[in-house]
Amino acid sequence: MTNIVNLRQARKAKARVDKAQAAQENRVRFGRTKAQRLADAQEEQRRAALLDGARRGSEND
Repeated sequence: MTNIVNLRQARKAKARVDKAQAAQENRVRFGRTKAQRLADAQEEQRRAALLDGARRGSEND
């Protein structure tokens, strides 16, 4: 005898699996913590300040 499959439940289960897989892909693609983003922003500001400090002359020259 074969197993009876409830198609509604099967569709919902497949949708849950697909949603979980998409969430995992997004975590890999976009997953950076707030601390990592802030550290990168501070590093970029430090680099910009260092570069601005190394300029010679004024902007009007």
